[in-house]
Amino acid sequence: MNVPARSRRATAASVAGLALALSGCGAGSGDGSVSLGFVNGGDTEFHTCLQASVKDTAEAKDAKIYTANSHQNPGTELSNIEDMISRDVDALIVQTVNVDALKGDIAKARSANIPIFLTSVVTDDPSDILGAVVVDLKQVGELDAGYIEKDAAGKAVEVGVIAGAPGAASDLLVDGFVKALPDNAKIVANQPGMFNAAKAQDVAENMIQAHPRLAYAFVANEEMAFGALKAFQAAKADVKIVTVNGTDQGVAAVKDGRFAATVANSAMTTGRIAVTNTIDLLEKKKTDKIAMTPISLITPDNVSRAPQYCSAEEKKS
Repeated sequence: MNVPARSRRATAASVAGLALALSGCGAGSGDGSVSLGFVNGGDTEFHTCLQASVKDTAEAKDAKIYTANSHQNPGTELSNIEDMISRDVDALIVQTVNVDALKGDIAKARSANIPIFLTSVVTDDPSDILGAVVVDLKQVGELDAGYIEKDAAGKAVEVGVIAGAPGAASDLLVDGFVKALPDNAKIVANQPGMFNAAKAQDVAENMIQAHPRLAYAFVANEEMAFGALKAFQAAKADVKIVTVNGTDQGVAAVKDGRFAATVANSAMTTGRIAVTNTIDLLEKKKTDKIAMTPISLITPDNVSRAPQYCSAEEKKS
């Protein structure tokens, strides 16, 4: 027999405090009739801005919101899922560490009759989830590759790739980029920067030493791109950086020429869609089960039209 959500939530309250200590789950906010859990995957600016948008939108809709961060650890992600289950939330919003972690997450949540809504990626079988808001990460990579194709104009060029952490987002980004490069662009290095600026700087230093003719670098987020930029500048290497996110700092770097291009995919928009669609789907309102976050290639030619990346509230913090 299925126990109503409100009754199950009362039973779970006694263990919520212990789960909070174990998983690092943040305190809830909002006091509405809908209770949501958000399990974040990491600590990059994307993750920070995504969480700010999720919280802002939930509060605007008078929904209770609990947050937790998995810090790129699949085991921590599962613990956070279990914590949210103990809180008996009405639905879980998950920015996963990697797609391999999702199978266990979804199984845990389904056994507790708590639906999962995904951000950034979607499972092969969406019947297992409530819904998703997806950034077409392969297309993001393709847009950066398209910039190189146009800029190189048929000239033989060497390209380096600084990936993120192995897993969902980075693998899809790099795969889209690599497959879309023209034949005249040769990848001479492909190493992970682990979504960390200092690590990416080390990778870029090694890359430019091994390949002094490097012409372009695809970097899987702007935080790493700034680290790579330091390495290239120190080596006095003229390497054009193409990257991903569209943060204020990234857009400014495109505007002044430090980056050649970035692909904007607003974390604020993703968070807003995630909460809005989760609530609508819970309430059986007509809405897309799988929604798309708009993306756009930002170059010096259109930099003034880049979308807002993060909420105004998060910028103040």
